[in-house]
Amino acid sequence: MKYKTLLCLTAILTYCNIDAQSRTKGLEEKVQQLADISAKQSIIALNFNKFKEYVKSPPRDYSFIVMFTAMAPSRRCAICQHVYDEYLVVANSFRLSPSFSDKLFFGLVDFDEGSDVFQMLRLNTAPVIMHFPAKGKPKPADSMDFERTGIHAEAIIKWIQDRTDIQIRVFRPPNYSGVILIAMLLVLITGFLYLRRNNLDFLYNKQMWAVIAIFFCFSMVSGQMWNQIRGPPFFHRTKNGPVYINGGSHGQFVLESYIVAALNGAVVVGMIFMIEAAGGVKGTDIHRAQEGKRRRFQFVVGLVLVCVFFSLLLSIFRSKTQGYPYSFLFK
Repeated sequence: MKYKTLLCLTAILTYCNIDAQSRTKGLEEKVQQLADISAKQSIIALNFNKFKEYVKSPPRDYSFIVMFTAMAPSRRCAICQHVYDEYLVVANSFRLSPSFSDKLFFGLVDFDEGSDVFQMLRLNTAPVIMHFPAKGKPKPADSMDFERTGIHAEAIIKWIQDRTDIQIRVFRPPNYSGVILIAMLLVLITGFLYLRRNNLDFLYNKQMWAVIAIFFCFSMVSGQMWNQIRGPPFFHRTKNGPVYINGGSHGQFVLESYIVAALNGAVVVGMIFMIEAAGGVKGTDIHRAQEGKRRRFQFVVGLVLVCVFFSLLLSIFRSKTQGYPYSFLFK
């Protein structure tokens, strides 16, 4: 009886050892295959079979960052290409980073090539960037929130660092378009001033500088600086049609900033009409009845502009910040 028990224990230990060796060998082969693919391209294209083999199936001691997208023109996903460009910058930066290792890989699942993966994960929108940890299942925080963080490469890298503790430095290819544009603008301004060197009275025109200052204020208030920093899409196209106003309080679209600037401009025009109707800044008097009628009409037009377009501004604000403490003002 003792010999049978000893024989059974020996068989079990031998099986466990063989199984552990096969799992180790399978992991080494899987990592080596991924490393070979990553050496050729920083982002690994995944279909359903490759996703199950490399991302979902054990053994696995590495993390996987996967972008789910729909790049085909027929899908009409305007933001997908922009997010992919930033995602590619992150993947290429990781290859050039000192922290580059076989503990992190980048993948891509396109809907037309991996619709089964979308169904398996119950994804009904794109793009989505998810982190699949080496151990355990993805948590809600393993899905990147574009509205809160943005879609720039810097935001993606910060999110990856929070999920994997791997630090990546952004390496962008040089872009000289901005430098060339500024140089051309300076040349044009210099040439214009040279041609008008004998008549520079326009530089003392108060109205011209006032208009420039107002347009600068409109661009800043509408969020143009935020657009330059975060790089949002122009608008978002969904299956229900295009969306021009971002529903979150931490994001916006480029077209949305233009709409806000136009609404602010209409409010300012209305205020100017009312001020001029009251006699202007210097307070000129009304001498003729016809002049009085014109000013009353101008005042009504200005009041309508202010009320209508400021109400639209409040409506946009309410749609983006529904939990604001002063929401009772908009009811």
